[in-house]
Amino acid sequence: MENSVSAPSFVSVQLHFYPPNPLNNKNIFQVFNFRPSPTHYPPKFTTTKKNYNNKKKKQKNLKKPFEEKDAFPSSLPLHSKNPRSIYNDIKRFARDNKLKEALTILDYVDQQGIPVNSTTFSALIAACIRTKSLAQGKEIHTHIRINGLENNEFLRTKLVHMYTSCGELEEAKKLFDGIAKGSVYPWNALLRGTVIAGRRNYVDVLRTYSEMRELGVELNVYSFSSVIKSFAAATALFQGSKTHALLIKNGLAGNYILRTSLIDLYFKCGKAMLARRVFDEITERDVVVWGAMIAGFVHNGMQREGLEFVRSMVEEGVEVNSVIVMSVLPAIGEVCAQRLGREVHAYVVKTKSYSKRVPIQSALIDMYCKCGDMSSARRVFYGSSERNVVCWTALMSGYALNGRLEQALRSTIWMQQEGFRPDVVTVATVLPICAQLRALDEGKQVHAYALKHWFLPNVSITCSLMVMYAKCGVIEYAERLFDGMEHRNVISWTAMIDSFVENGCLFEALGVIRSMQLSKHRPDPVAIARMLSVCGELKLVKLGKEIHGQLLKRNFAAVHYVSAELINMYGKFGDFNKAKLVFDAVPITGSMTHTALIRAYGYNELYQDAIELFDQIRSNGSSLSHFTFEAVLSICDRAGFVDDACRIFNLMPSYQIEANKEHFTIMIRLLTRYGQLEKAKRFMQMSSSL
Repeated sequence: MENSVSAPSFVSVQLHFYPPNPLNNKNIFQVFNFRPSPTHYPPKFTTTKKNYNNKKKKQKNLKKPFEEKDAFPSSLPLHSKNPRSIYNDIKRFARDNKLKEALTILDYVDQQGIPVNSTTFSALIAACIRTKSLAQGKEIHTHIRINGLENNEFLRTKLVHMYTSCGELEEAKKLFDGIAKGSVYPWNALLRGTVIAGRRNYVDVLRTYSEMRELGVELNVYSFSSVIKSFAAATALFQGSKTHALLIKNGLAGNYILRTSLIDLYFKCGKAMLARRVFDEITERDVVVWGAMIAGFVHNGMQREGLEFVRSMVEEGVEVNSVIVMSVLPAIGEVCAQRLGREVHAYVVKTKSYSKRVPIQSALIDMYCKCGDMSSARRVFYGSSERNVVCWTALMSGYALNGRLEQALRSTIWMQQEGFRPDVVTVATVLPICAQLRALDEGKQVHAYALKHWFLPNVSITCSLMVMYAKCGVIEYAERLFDGMEHRNVISWTAMIDSFVENGCLFEALGVIRSMQLSKHRPDPVAIARMLSVCGELKLVKLGKEIHGQLLKRNFAAVHYVSAELINMYGKFGDFNKAKLVFDAVPITGSMTHTALIRAYGYNELYQDAIELFDQIRSNGSSLSHFTFEAVLSICDRAGFVDDACRIFNLMPSYQIEANKEHFTIMIRLLTRYGQLEKAKRFMQMSSSL
């Protein structure tokens, strides 16, 4: 049948899922009644002595003499080449990141007693930095020692960069300590490698930077560039501002590279105006500076400003490149600017080299899906000859976003029929679809697939599984997954609270809240909002006030959905004055906080005040959502305000809000109760078309 949903073929046989029991010591495969594939554990072989001897004789007969061509197929004949040619062979392999072949030749020249020069080693270390190959880097370091070049300052500097890039900071510091501290280059290597190693090393970068300044090392453009990148990644605005001041003092603020880095720093710290000020000071702007501004606006949720900058860039005659295209397509999708999206698509088609790039194809699919144009998204998808699992996942997300959940689930079958294996992102995409469809069997198969391919323990997938089982009503599976997590974070705690709330287990959710408060994890705004909701439902006044104190201390009251839940909670407590005080303290009110206050009026039976507040919100031109209309109509239903309900219902089209089944149900119930059966019948006919 057309509407039937086939189970995704993540596994080739029907799997029987049994939830894990944390109380027994069975391994994970026994717990889930899932036999691992032969790739998980090496098979155990039992051979008799006779079979072993026969096998040994057979191997002896088949043994083939090892020749030089077997080791060096790309560099024959090595023995007839001079050292310079051999060095060129090693460098060629290094440029192609073929470290295994390069090291094989290096072993050969070592056996032959041929010395290797520093430039050859430099090329090999650069390849290790690019590929983050620590093991091969250590081998190259050994060869440098053998060749007596360990005290070569140039190579030591390169090795410091290599070790820091690969995360071996201790080894890098040992080498660094043996280098003269007067030159800036070893310091730059230590800084650059530490920055590449990741955000968690911000403190090390700051320490190195401070030490350089104390010792009087003259920092150059590359030193400051590495430092600013580290501050940007750690959103260290104070340190970044101090460094900007130092650049101005040293006369380096006008440097093109540093200005681009400063733009990136200010955007990542959420200071768009400061980034714009730096941009305005640049007289000659190329595509890199424009790209930094556009990406920064998009990163800060300022999509329209980013799109305006694209237009300004084109007007100034700067040619759009693939990086700009990749930055602007998500922004177009977010604001549903489909016409502009078609212009970008036309440019991509015109630039033939871009139209063949799979990342751009997947970005186009995602853009059309967000604009609600699935037919265009499908045309791009099926027009791509080199589509991959990313394109399939983008299309699947698009189907889900546009409410075509069954088709999204079928996509998992189609992509496998085309030969693509679902990856972690695909699994994370399909699990919420299973949750919305309450497709428990398919969700179990996805779970089995995730186990088979070692996607677990992945916190994101585990949380998605918990939510899926909770939505399907199997709360014990979600609880066992949570209990089996070795490393929990705020998201996993929140997912467990949501799972209990979804199944009406409010006291169990309260237990998770108390456990979270005793753990090392501090609640984020989402977790705080869930806690307030539970406190409101259970009328836990004391705990609710404690959580209110926590969110005030951490300045979460400015978050709209947190303030809305706080207003709801006090409304449910019957303390309308507190709810009104919270509302008045919100700096910028929106539809969420307005809706919460209307509900608070309803909880306290101040029905006429709720209607007056709704009319006041309308007259002020504030935004209204379908939740606002649902709250007001519910109050009219409880109070028996038939005329007000009809008037408010008729206002919905003027706010581009389509009535849903909940709105119709309220109206039908109210009209039927007060004897207006003809009107109720008309509403029933309208609701039947949904």
